[in-house]
Amino acid sequence: MTEEIKIQASNGNIFADLGLENSDELLVKAELVRKISNIITMQQMTQAEAAELLGIDQPKVSALMNGKLSGFSTVRLFRFLNALGQDVEIVVTSKPQSHSQARTRVVAT
Repeated sequence: MTEEIKIQASNGNIFADLGLENSDELLVKAELVRKISNIITMQQMTQAEAAELLGIDQPKVSALMNGKLSGFSTVRLFRFLNALGQDVEIVVTSKPQSHSQARTRVVAT
């Protein structure tokens, strides 16, 4: 028996697709955490080493590496990136006319 699977196209923010509150903030935090996790992995740091550098305990690094966003503000994530040797730059631009709504996003170079 074959059951039909319904597919819904994303609007680009999975948190909004799921109907979660503060979906823009959650997406930004997720992108920042992804960047932090990638840096820790690329630098081959242990979670204990990362914890010492970031000024948090190892279980919090584990939570961060596993995508747990609660308990981490965007400002705190900015500080983590700075501690990992990354500059954080916030740029505000006008919304393109082609977009129906303004958006918030993280762009990594």
